[in-house]
Amino acid sequence: MYRELFVVPGLHITIYSFSVLVLLACFAALYLTSWRARREKLDPAIVSELAVWLLTGGIIGARVFFVLQHPESVSRFTDLFKIWQGGLVYYGCLIGGLIGSLLYWARHPFPFRPMADAVAPALAIGCAIGRVGCLLNGCCYGDPSSLPWAIRFPAQSLPWVRHVTDGLIPPYESLSLAVQPTQVYAALDGVLILALLTAYFPRRRRDGEVMALLMVTYPITRFLIEGLRGDEGVFFAGLTMSQGISVIVFVAGLFSWAYLMRLPLGRYADTAAPLSPAEAKAPRPELVASSHGA
Repeated sequence: MYRELFVVPGLHITIYSFSVLVLLACFAALYLTSWRARREKLDPAIVSELAVWLLTGGIIGARVFFVLQHPESVSRFTDLFKIWQGGLVYYGCLIGGLIGSLLYWARHPFPFRPMADAVAPALAIGCAIGRVGCLLNGCCYGDPSSLPWAIRFPAQSLPWVRHVTDGLIPPYESLSLAVQPTQVYAALDGVLILALLTAYFPRRRRDGEVMALLMVTYPITRFLIEGLRGDEGVFFAGLTMSQGISVIVFVAGLFSWAYLMRLPLGRYADTAAPLSPAEAKAPRPELVASSHGA
């Protein structure tokens, strides 16, 4: 585990691995969304503006959901803003990002379903990269396990503290118990879902199908991985909060599929006017990322 990457010389500012990976996840997601949107003849200006609302809503939602699940982690008001140390919930990011995008759509209407399809693969790659940050940070760890690929975390890490608190290991132990590498499972899950969505994208018959596919696949794998987590408490009916949300998202995904199947065949990219050379080149994804990240 490498929770702290390095300290900036002279400034005494600690750079945390989690914050770096979250930034990389945002940049990768923005780049992929911008690339996909241009291929689907969506206005690049909308993508850059929407990114601000998505990121803002996503970060706020991710933090709010974490605090709701772990209120004991916030002892002072300033702790609410220490997101660089961890403490973000992926489902909160999705819900917050959705709220942000709907607010932007209400003020500046745009082709919502085509844009949702462009965003869906980006959510998967963001999850994959972000979970590597969870691994380095030591959060989102799994239950104790004797599997040959189980991993141990060093003293003072979150799993180690939990195991000492629960009396599973003495405080002089230098390593935690071996636990399920749920962060690795989640990262691989993100990669596989990204591959699935990418393969399905050119085969979709209606706008919105790619996002709907994400909504019915990710909750299943998340529900299963959540059952292996060692840091989540029961929220309701024997389920963790994320498992409960997974059920809701899965049902919403089924309803989305049913709704889409009643729409006529056709895609926005098949009827939209081609972008001009200037529109196709601007804004560059890296400029979008650098101006709206962090």
